[in-house]
Amino acid sequence: MSENYENRDEYLHRLRHSTSHVMAQAVLEKFPEGQVAIGPPIEDGFYYDFDLPRSLTPEDLDEIEARMRAIVSEDHEFVYREIDEEEARRIFANQPYKQELIDGILAAGMDEYGEPLVGAARLSVYESGSFVDLCRGPHVDNTRDINPEAIKLLSVAGAYWRGDERNPMLQRIYGTVWETAQQLEEYLAWREEVEKRDHRRLIKELDLLSFHPEGGAGLAYWHPKGGRIRVLIEDYWRQRHYDGGYEIVFTPHIGRAELWETSGHLDFYRDGMYAPMDVDGQDYYIKPMNCPFQILIYKSRLRSYRELPLRWAELGTVYRYERSGVLHGLLRVRGFTQDDAHIICIPEQIEDEILRVLDFSLDLLRGFGFDEFKIELSVRDPDKPEKYAGGDGMWKQAEQSLVRALEARALPYERMEGEAVFYGPKIDIKIRDALKRAWQCTTIQFDFNLPERFDMTYIGEDGKEHRPYVVHRALLGSLERFFGVLVEHYGGAFPVWLSPVQVILIPIADRHVEYANSVAGQLRGAGLRVEVDDSSDRMRAKIRNAQLQKVPYMLIVGDREMESDQVNLRLRDESVPGSKSVDEFIALAQEAVADKRVL
Repeated sequence: MSENYENRDEYLHRLRHSTSHVMAQAVLEKFPEGQVAIGPPIEDGFYYDFDLPRSLTPEDLDEIEARMRAIVSEDHEFVYREIDEEEARRIFANQPYKQELIDGILAAGMDEYGEPLVGAARLSVYESGSFVDLCRGPHVDNTRDINPEAIKLLSVAGAYWRGDERNPMLQRIYGTVWETAQQLEEYLAWREEVEKRDHRRLIKELDLLSFHPEGGAGLAYWHPKGGRIRVLIEDYWRQRHYDGGYEIVFTPHIGRAELWETSGHLDFYRDGMYAPMDVDGQDYYIKPMNCPFQILIYKSRLRSYRELPLRWAELGTVYRYERSGVLHGLLRVRGFTQDDAHIICIPEQIEDEILRVLDFSLDLLRGFGFDEFKIELSVRDPDKPEKYAGGDGMWKQAEQSLVRALEARALPYERMEGEAVFYGPKIDIKIRDALKRAWQCTTIQFDFNLPERFDMTYIGEDGKEHRPYVVHRALLGSLERFFGVLVEHYGGAFPVWLSPVQVILIPIADRHVEYANSVAGQLRGAGLRVEVDDSSDRMRAKIRNAQLQKVPYMLIVGDREMESDQVNLRLRDESVPGSKSVDEFIALAQEAVADKRVL
């Protein structure tokens, strides 16, 4: 069917939107008293939110899915109609969520998903079978365009109406639909692999981190093994930054309200900040960002053009209020450490600095095993220059600097007009993981706002004051989120250099424990992270435990190994390279660490 549409993405969007309507019809047939909210298409599928008389069960999903297939076969057209307010109120008389959406559309010119309508605000519906929905579409022409063998309902989750925990909790049914049954099977297999790699499960199984609601939602607790990996990441990050010409700074965790007023955060970001605390009669806020503090370091004394560029980096922990409904393991937390950097330079240096930071960012990400990137260039809306800080010349130069850097490295990118924030254009670098999912990591962001707000200056070659350019750069994004991505990318089987335990010595019997400890001492002396499993478990159980903990190397030692001063090497993928001398193994492991190798 997709050949009848402009492109496959458009077809899938219509297909999934239409299938969400079919699902809503099936749900209301089962629960006539049910109330419906919204049901948009999303990446790889769709969902619909319902207020129902009872909680749904897996058996309900099976029944709803079967009814959906029957509805599809009934050959209903999707019919679009524009209606007035009176008819809309009548159609949705018993649907309070739709009534609220009607209020919003009429009052603000927003559609049912809260997106601005183009042109005059209007009310529209789509009808198919017995179901009518407040909707602007688009949809496929007929339910026969939906392959009944390519539909699958996936799960039910709780979702607050409009994402606000003060509103009623609804039941959100997630589903997916594809062109063919084979595509559905491939997607479900991919989804199964995603679930196997879910970092929320793996961080528990591998004893890396935990969350404790009694200590506060969205706050991560790093266990010793997770802490070891974090230190390795931070040490690598710091060394690469020193090698790359950066200096590392540290800034406070709280600041006076006046600081956040100057930066503009209290005007534009107050909802994401925690409530102020009173200190000696003055309001202080815990920081949601590091930027203003680094600006104060710059302003601590008069600066000359001879000092620039300055490249300052910081692993700064920040705190932002996120609604409880959007918290998601390490990927969406309330306290996290950003790897912020600010490059402060004169206009003539900006192109070289942008190219330098682009190269640096990609190279460091490759060091963690990522070599596929999706790059977006966010620029201002050319029709609305009044929305943005900074002069026209600054914007043009900034955008050209970003474009030239991307083109100099022959990096394909997608231009995102109107997606720049008000204070400057930016490059966003998304990494693709082992399952080809794109994750936002690096942002290279011009800022024409803070230099003006904080009156940043430098003394130029002419002896006069000038305004510097400031570029923000978050490379990993945040350590918490990046760590979650790493866990899922590797499925917990980290490359040797990042593995918290690189080697486990497994003595076959008690008489081999002393030799195992002796070998472990040699390996530690060579810089390897080693444990000895001297438990009373049988050897096969010890091997299995090490594999479950995804330890790269297992060294079995028994009588033969003691006599020959060797170890018997097994890898976590169950391959068995066999006997090695201790020196041979050390050389092998050190090479894997140096190469950042994945076994």
